Amino acid sequence: MLLQDLDGLFSGLDNSTEEGAPDCSVEFTCPEEPGLRAIHAVFQPVVYSLVLLLGVTGNGLMLTVLLRRRRLLRITEIYLLHLALADLLLLATFPLALAQLSVGWVFGELLCKLMGLLNRLNLLCGSLLLACIGFDRYLAIVHAIPSMQSRRPRTVHLTCLSLWLLCLALSAPNALFLTVKSHPADPSRLSCFFYHYGIHSHNWLLTNRLLTHVLCFVLPLVVMTYCYSAVVATLCRIQRSQQKRRAVRLALLVTAVFCLCWLPYNLAMLVDTIVTLGLTAHQGCAASTRLKQALAVTESLGFSHSCLNPFLYAFVGVHFRQELLEMFSRWGCRRCCQPLLGAGGPARSSVSTAGTTCSSVHI
Repeated sequence: MLLQDLDGLFSGLDNSTEEGAPDCSVEFTCPEEPGLRAIHAVFQPVVYSLVLLLGVTGNGLMLTVLLRRRRLLRITEIYLLHLALADLLLLATFPLALAQLSVGWVFGELLCKLMGLLNRLNLLCGSLLLACIGFDRYLAIVHAIPSMQSRRPRTVHLTCLSLWLLCLALSAPNALFLTVKSHPADPSRLSCFFYHYGIHSHNWLLTNRLLTHVLCFVLPLVVMTYCYSAVVATLCRIQRSQQKRRAVRLALLVTAVFCLCWLPYNLAMLVDTIVTLGLTAHQGCAASTRLKQALAVTESLGFSHSCLNPFLYAFVGVHFRQELLEMFSRWGCRRCCQPLLGAGGPARSSVSTAGTTCSSVHI
């Protein structure tokens, strides 16, 4: 699993028995159950292939539309541009990870380090960009007039650049500790995992989990919940219209989808961390297998969020859909795409950059 310390999709099993690290070999004494093998061999490849297909299509279209008028982007659209880029770079690690599920890691140490870095960098950046989008909507609607000076394209570009640099610094240790070795459970199969520097790599593994909990889930969820709650309260106070109701539903949907995608995985990973630290008694092979199954299934659900972002943040906006149709018409396929996009009908709700009207592309 890419998220589960990069050792699920990249290596298929948990934990290292590197000299100097805590001895977790008890997990390797348990035979791999047919259900767990089926998840690794069938369920995960199918889910990640679908996420890859939908994610590359959706984020690619969103990135293409935004780049066509990159000099005229509004504030939220700048964040959406960076979000699409982060999701695409995250999805770029999937083909190698899918190959890893089938044959082990056969791509060498350099790609092992690069894929670990890219995966962590773009996961962190994508999650924090969602928080930035929520905070930007909060400023635009709840504090529309006072925020006009601070909400400028130059400021947003600098914010995104700072965010990328911060996430790069937090992800860089992955390149240091990741390496390729024979997996303790299957000497004939290579794995890309935190094998370098013994106990230090194990400490980074645990730190990586903490960063995943805090920066990839808790912080974005808290920011989104507070900001969108304030947005909903403000819209309910100043507007009495169908547009307001649609904008409220969209704000609730954005927060709910994020929570539903990532909450199960974070809970499963928290339980696994408690077990890894020895804070609870070992429950046997059956419990260990169930936990691994839960981690694999819930992580697959979490990664699906990267292919949902374009539909939540861009494609529901009538203006964005009209721009897509214009682009498709130049490609000669407007007629077949128009029924799918539904553009040309009544305008749908959103929240404009001025904070006085609603355009869902900006929620």
